[in-house]
Amino acid sequence: MTTTSTISQPPAPSLPAATAARRPTPRKIRVYTFDDWMSLTGSLLSSFVLVDIVYEHLLDGSGTLGFLVVWYLAFLMLYAAVVGLSNSRPFVVDRLVTTALWAAAGVVIFALMSTVLYTVLKGRHAYVHSNLFTQTAAGVAPSAPLSQGGALHAIVGTFVEVGLAIGVSVPLGIGTAVYMSEVGGSFARVVRTVVEAMTALPEILAGLFVYAFLIVHGFPKSGMAASIAMAVTMIPIIARAAEVALRVVPGGLREASLALGASKFRTVRKVVLPSARAGLATATILGVARGVGETAVVLICSGASTFMEVNPVKNPMNSLPLYIFTAVKTGDPSQAIRAFGAASILLVLVLALFVATRLLSRDKAVQR
Repeated sequence: MTTTSTISQPPAPSLPAATAARRPTPRKIRVYTFDDWMSLTGSLLSSFVLVDIVYEHLLDGSGTLGFLVVWYLAFLMLYAAVVGLSNSRPFVVDRLVTTALWAAAGVVIFALMSTVLYTVLKGRHAYVHSNLFTQTAAGVAPSAPLSQGGALHAIVGTFVEVGLAIGVSVPLGIGTAVYMSEVGGSFARVVRTVVEAMTALPEILAGLFVYAFLIVHGFPKSGMAASIAMAVTMIPIIARAAEVALRVVPGGLREASLALGASKFRTVRKVVLPSARAGLATATILGVARGVGETAVVLICSGASTFMEVNPVKNPMNSLPLYIFTAVKTGDPSQAIRAFGAASILLVLVLALFVATRLLSRDKAVQR
């Protein structure tokens, strides 16, 4: 009797599994490998050397801006050629677009940081003296040393004028945005058109408007008049940005609130506005950033002063932008240094306002 032995064989893989095993793994575009960094660095250095030889020596070019532009264009072409040697066209396009976006962000950051650093460094000789924060410019000559006089009256005036403008513009701006976004109708389109047109309103026109309708008819030149003119320029910016923030709120939240029996007013107050808190804070910051730097409206509606004034409806009231303008206009080197010192204070105030607004607008869940 013959016995036949059989050897067990592993089962053959199914067709889909075998196809998946042979399929190449797609490369992640957003991940930068060592080769990617070397390609980027090599393209930067190679394009720099190439442009330096061709632009500076062969073509006899000159100018830093022209060199940077030619260097950037040469870098893009060289980088596209290097990346395209071993990658597909969509990968090359993604790398070029990413590089262009990073370059644009770098230019913006460089411009901002260079402006801030230049202002702070130029004003360092002024704000190291405590009298800049504790004294006014009353009775101080423009050529006086930096240890005399200060900008306290301008700092207080800025707080008073901007505070009054915020108290007027924020409720009106957000209320206008709620009307355009939540109420709607034919008149809402007219309001939106007016708001969009007033967004680009020059500040000097707002100052002339307040001057013609208030000051000419007996209202005194004061911080209140300047605040009203600031509010005229701040309201359309706050209203436009707040409307965008309100439109981002999902419509399902409104429908759920109305389905539970809440009124339209209660839905807006309890659901829509809290959901758009961060966007409304951003709209407020944009409006305040427009108003805090106003110079023409303060000059027209209030006028420059060298003394302390806290009553917004009585006498002319100075502000930091107007103090900077008048100090630079004198042409005295000491006054120019004081102007840069006041500009540094203004930068700090705007930064503090921005941080405080963002902290107050955070969600309660994030704060926990």
